[in-house]
Amino acid sequence: MVATHPLFLGCPVWACDHWRGSLYTSKAPRADWLKQYSSVFGTVEGNSTFYALPSLETAQRWADSVARGFQFSLKMPRSISHDKRLRDAEKELKAFIEVADILDVARCLGPSFLQLPPDFSPDNRSVLEKFLRELPTYLPWALEVRHFDWYDAGPVERWLDDLLTELRIDKVLFDSRPLYSKPPADDIEKVSQSRKPKTPIRQTVTGEHPFLRIVGRNNLDDVTPWIEEWVPVIAGWIAKGLTPFVFTHAPDDKFAPEFARRMHAAVKKLLPSLPEMSAWPGEAAAQDARKQRTLF
Repeated sequence: MVATHPLFLGCPVWACDHWRGSLYTSKAPRADWLKQYSSVFGTVEGNSTFYALPSLETAQRWADSVARGFQFSLKMPRSISHDKRLRDAEKELKAFIEVADILDVARCLGPSFLQLPPDFSPDNRSVLEKFLRELPTYLPWALEVRHFDWYDAGPVERWLDDLLTELRIDKVLFDSRPLYSKPPADDIEKVSQSRKPKTPIRQTVTGEHPFLRIVGRNNLDDVTPWIEEWVPVIAGWIAKGLTPFVFTHAPDDKFAPEFARRMHAAVKKLLPSLPEMSAWPGEAAAQDARKQRTLF
């Protein structure tokens, strides 16, 4: 992994048709979406790898499509985390690492993250420790725990934080408070509220890449208080020489890029040296078209 940005900011996906005409040019084929996405954002959650791994050829195309310095954060397959629950998953892990290695060689691999199922409790800590200790150390990793007993603010949480710190594995920080801040405003928010966990909020840093996943709302004005809360934390991480990975979710993926843009603008107010966000290809093309029309 090669850090080329002080802040890696991105969305949970890059394949979203609703982004045509804004983030993406209106006529961009799907094959160009990743290239256009990476011209604006520094990272993306590879959530698709949770459900199925791409072929090695597809992974290479991903690597060849992105801008220099871009980093994929792949989600470990559910076959490992949920189906086999970290036991006897050597074959599945090997296949995942083969994909990650392609991106690593191309210098576009960020922390891959293991999301444990909600019922994976500290009773399974020995299984978790064995699995984490066997991960290849040349690749960057992050861990998200969802069972509430991991958040006891006591011996269990200290044990996990100490283990992650020893292994230099980042702890995924998940914030769904904006999503649950009021009743759902539409059916998409209603579905999201039925699925997203309400794990306790932490700002714990166990590695070099603080890893924040924040779930907002479809009306982004409602998310402003949480942007304002997290921005000083993110700026503080950067000031300490850490390299945060921040992923902005919305119940409707349509709104995730604008959420990220607002987060970036707020961080830049505190850290003026933060590079400007690049122009969105779709917006830039629309602006050019308007200029051309005025010429005639």
